[in-house]
Amino acid sequence: MKTSELTGAALDWAVAKCEGKKVAVCKNRRLWEWRGHGETWGDEVNYLTWNRGGPIIERERLSVVCQQGHPPFWSAGCPRAVYKGYGPTPLVAAMRCYVASKLGDEVDVPEELK
Repeated sequence: MKTSELTGAALDWAVAKCEGKKVAVCKNRRLWEWRGHGETWGDEVNYLTWNRGGPIIERERLSVVCQQGHPPFWSAGCPRAVYKGYGPTPLVAAMRCYVASKLGDEVDVPEELK
């Protein structure tokens, strides 16, 4: 799947992969993070919140800018590379940029997330 087209659970899955997290896909397309202790799963994975995605933007020093258009859209850039991400929200643009910088322009997502 093209990184530029990742949304929702597929985008969350790709970000989790970049973060080195092991996740499970539930029947309702929700993702859960593996805690690594016994047979238990941890928190629901959702990088499209400022609580989870914001620290990545800060750590990776991503720049996020609102672009004028109809409708307006967001772009994000990575200072260490030529990767860009675009999306309807700042978080989507930033997470697409992050995934592209780590995994490239194409990502092999699980079939149930396509």
